[in-house]
Amino acid sequence: MRPRTLLLVVVCAGCGASFLSAADTVDFQRDVRPLLADNCFTCHGPDAGSRKAKLRLDVREHALKGGRSKEPAIVPGKPEASELVRRIESADENEVMPPPKSGKKLTPQQVDLLRRWIAAGASYQQHWAFVP
Repeated sequence: MRPRTLLLVVVCAGCGASFLSAADTVDFQRDVRPLLADNCFTCHGPDAGSRKAKLRLDVREHALKGGRSKEPAIVPGKPEASELVRRIESADENEVMPPPKSGKKLTPQQVDLLRRWIAAGASYQQHWAFVP
């Protein structure tokens, strides 16, 4: 193989690896916020009038504190200790989130995404429209 061809192969292989790692990185704004907004914020979002179980998932500090159960919804770095993961993986229709009556159900990929986000530290970022 010619040196330039070899260099091109090495560079392309490196690019592919960086694309893979970027795809594996969970981004709150791109991946998590829309998922939570579509499936959770109706009951666990900013509207105090419709909030259930005194749990707010749109603000990190509230999610870490938990709601009425006093169990932290999110334990950064520990999905297995996070009430959110326990509830989204529950087979008990009285505990599973979103509740069956909502007509919503997370896909296995969405559950995995939330697990990976929590495992990576569950970082929240402010919406771009509110960043000065």
